[in-house]
Amino acid sequence: MLVEEVMSTDLVTCDAGASVRDAVERMLRNRVGSVVVTNEGTPAGIATESDVLHAGYVTDDPFSAIPLRRAMSSPLATIQPTKTLRAATDRMRSEGVKKLVVVDGMTPVGIVTTGDVVDNYAGIRREVRDLATDAERWSSRGDRLDG
Repeated sequence: MLVEEVMSTDLVTCDAGASVRDAVERMLRNRVGSVVVTNEGTPAGIATESDVLHAGYVTDDPFSAIPLRRAMSSPLATIQPTKTLRAATDRMRSEGVKKLVVVDGMTPVGIVTTGDVVDNYAGIRREVRDLATDAERWSSRGDRLDG
């Protein structure tokens, strides 16, 4: 199963110069758990619910006084839409993140989350089972690549 089959294309962004409060407003309005932070239109990082809570706690400032660039996680963890979900989960694990921004070249086209992987678990298992069945059929035919 490919990333492009499960990713969300409703990418919510917020400028790095905005406040954490602005980012939280966008998250709440769009019912998402993160915003992609942009700098002059280019993705620069991501701000998650955890990031903004941490920023508020550490600074003890109101969200409206905290610049989003101070709360965002950077560098941005990305993946291409044609990669497999296995590659995405491996990347999430190695980067220690729960969300990957899906990019086509340098253009963000979506986001894939651990929730997307969980939501598609049945399809992933079905795909693995089908591959195993195909492999069994292939080996039972006795076909060999070496002649």
